[in-house]
This record gives sequence, C-alpha cells and structure tokens, in this order.
Amino acid sequence: MSSLPESSLLPLTRDFYQRDTVAVANDLLGCWLVREVDGALMGARIVETEAYCGAHDSACHAHRGLTTRTAAMFGAPGHAYIYLVYGMHWLFNIVTEPEGSPCAVLVRAVEPVLNEQAMRERRLTPGKQLSNGPGKLTRALDVDKALYGHDLTCAERLWICAGSHDIPIASGPRVGIDYAEPHDRDAPWRFWLEGNPWVSKAR
Repeated sequence: MSSLPESSLLPLTRDFYQRDTVAVANDLLGCWLVREVDGALMGARIVETEAYCGAHDSACHAHRGLTTRTAAMFGAPGHAYIYLVYGMHWLFNIVTEPEGSPCAVLVRAVEPVLNEQAMRERRLTPGKQLSNGPGKLTRALDVDKALYGHDLTCAERLWICAGSHDIPIASGPRVGIDYAEPHDRDAPWRFWLEGNPWVSKAR
C-alpha cells in the first residue's frame, strides 16, 4: 500500500489497544499514524515498534512504579505516553492493556505517505533520516509533550487508523536498554517490516 486511505481515516478503537502488548506491537505494523496540525493532515505508515511490558519488565519505565512521568501508562489504553530522552528527543508511545497494567508500545520508525513535504519542513533533513528513528519521527510529525495523555481513539490532533501489509515481520532485542536485566535485554520485543528502508538503523 503506497497511499493513505483518506476516505477511511477512522481511528482504531480502544479494544485494539486493550490487549497483550506484544500482540499490539505486531499489529501496529502497517497501520497509519495520522497527525493534524492547523487543519492539515500528515500521515505515515508504522514500520517499526517496541513492546514494553509493565512493572515486571525491567526495561519498562513502569518498573520503577507510578510517577508523574509514567502516570499515563497506568491509565486507560489508547492514550499517548510521551517522554524526553537526552534532553532533546521526544519519544511517542501508545498505552496498552487494561487500566492499571502499565504497558506501552514505542513507535520507532514510520514511512511518510501523506504530506511528506510538511514533515521535511520540520526536519530539514534528506532521505530516510526524516523518520527512521523514534526521535526523528516525532519531530517530523510535530509530536511533543503537549500530546502527553492524548486520547488516540479520537480523530483529532493525533491518531492511528487501520492499515495492512504483505511483508514478513522480523523481531529482535529492543534498543538502548543496557540498564535492563539480561532476560529483558534479550527479549525479542522489537518488531519491524522486514526489508523496509524506513526501519531504523538500530545498534
């Protein structure tokens, strides 16, 4: 699929997110991430995700308990959990599983489809560097702390709608979690569309 289906921009329902986090991370691949800014739409296909599976996952922020930063993760599924890393990059996550089970899926990379020029005006960077990483895609789509806790099941500002793909899904360890316990570091909870050129250059 090479174009965003503008005639069917209905957001995914809460039931989609109120499931096992690893399943949601898989099923988000191929879906459309839609951003509305000043009445104009930008859209991109999700090509890479990571699952973070609650308080027992030492790579998950919720492992340290409920804090002001992680409050959204403990709330209802289908909301945005957004946080800053390295003092400069906003990362966009989607809360999953029933309320009180603090899990989320990180969107790691997207393939621009609708209004790519508007994204490039925000990033001012050539080629795949536009959105082939979690901090890059948020800048391209103008996603920051203002959208923390935003309800993604509403078709306003930021949402996700159903998509599809016919590409095999690959999986492997998550990125940048050296602090986690060995069994969590090795868990194959990073997922991507195999061979897609917009997938991040994960180390």
